[in-house]
Amino acid sequence: MKALFAFFTGVLLASAAPASSTSIQPALVGSKKFTESYVLADIAQLAIERAGYPAEHRQGMGGTIILWEALKEGAITCYPEYTGTIREVILKTRGPTTEGTGEADVERMRQRFAQFGVGMTGKLGFNNTYALVMRREQARQLGIHQISDLNRYPQLPVGLSHEFLGREDGWTPLCARYGLHMRNVRGMDHTLAYEALAKGEIDVMDAYSTDARIAEENLVALRDDQGFFPQYQAVFLYRLEADPRVLQALRSLEGTLTEQRMIQLNAAAERARDYSRAAALYFHERVQSHADSLASKLARWTARHLLLVGLSLSGSIVLGVPLGIWAGRPGWGSEIILGVTGVVQTVPSLALLALLVSIPFLGIGPQTAIIALFLYGLLPIVRNTASGLQDIPRPVRESAQALGLEPRAQLTQVFLPLASRSIFAGIKTSAVINVGTATLAALIGAGGLGEPIISGLNLNDSALILEGALPAAFLALLVQTAFGFLDRLLIPKGLRLASV
Repeated sequence: MKALFAFFTGVLLASAAPASSTSIQPALVGSKKFTESYVLADIAQLAIERAGYPAEHRQGMGGTIILWEALKEGAITCYPEYTGTIREVILKTRGPTTEGTGEADVERMRQRFAQFGVGMTGKLGFNNTYALVMRREQARQLGIHQISDLNRYPQLPVGLSHEFLGREDGWTPLCARYGLHMRNVRGMDHTLAYEALAKGEIDVMDAYSTDARIAEENLVALRDDQGFFPQYQAVFLYRLEADPRVLQALRSLEGTLTEQRMIQLNAAAERARDYSRAAALYFHERVQSHADSLASKLARWTARHLLLVGLSLSGSIVLGVPLGIWAGRPGWGSEIILGVTGVVQTVPSLALLALLVSIPFLGIGPQTAIIALFLYGLLPIVRNTASGLQDIPRPVRESAQALGLEPRAQLTQVFLPLASRSIFAGIKTSAVINVGTATLAALIGAGGLGEPIISGLNLNDSALILEGALPAAFLALLVQTAFGFLDRLLIPKGLRLASV
């Protein structure tokens, strides 16, 4: 079974490879889940292609740790990062807020990265630090101009990105520095926080200083009057083993972006709902759309989604039915199996992905998504198989024994057919769950219908979200309908009539 699973995973990885007339593997550029990271990654992709080397952008793969793990494991070739994040989150080197801004500090970072097979470009030319922002009119009315002024208004509701809440240079240390005691603080998606701020559901949120939405939505960034936030100079991290043309392309971007220019590019990307347009503007090229048609993109997303669901569901069935048979027998083994599969189901999907990504031989990629979906698909199949077998009446069991059938024959010829309705119900539930959960695979670069959903959330583009959500919902209905036909084919007629 292990060899079969490895074969199917190989099929998925092969299908993920972009078509090319050569055998050269493209440089994979990763990005985090916010506009500027998308834009910088698209600029890097275009720069690499202009240097004569193929490149592909894996959009919105998640937060800092996921991108860093992907780079260390070689799952991506490069991604845009910031010196403050490198110092506080990746290398975890504490120090004064000015550390990480000088060339000597950058060189020390490079030396630390070398042990991981990773390099770092010079600074791109702008500092994108964290900031706390408010609606301009409200800040004026309350007389809030700097972060320390928030001490006078502890009742203001605060909405913060989950990464900022947990960072060493994030909310908790910030509160300690400023003595803040805000009473209503909640974590939320960064893009959704802007919507909540506009509606007045929150009054303070974290933002990036080069975010174009600060000016566009008439917000104000509170002055960091105690100098808490370090410098976040933009750079690219890359694999040292990458092709020299890739490294040359990345280094050509050094010192070419000012803060104002980056804000303009971010604004262009959000207005056009197209990151590639901002990359074209960076190179002063005529803005042309080279994107695939919606039909071709839907076909690609759906094909990947079906592969993820199909492979994971197959594994769940192959393992889940035997486990369900075992769990259907009385004894401690049944409790252990149902308990373990039940615990897996209670782990939030994002947490499970993060846990699997940290396993060295898995890392970032389709194989991790398949295993996560496989684990999520076990419980309905195991539980329904066990329940179907346990619900078989005792007289039927005694009749099977009276016929002189061997235990294996009793199971395959009598018990499993009688439990087939329950087993198929579990498989159907598992399949529908997998179709929905597989949208999260895009967070680790595994593709699928989650790609447009994540991009749409980042751009606040409802149409783009629906490009992924509607096909996913349709697939769930299609799967349920398909299993309805399979019920007619595989469940004994007498059992189907009994259920009417």
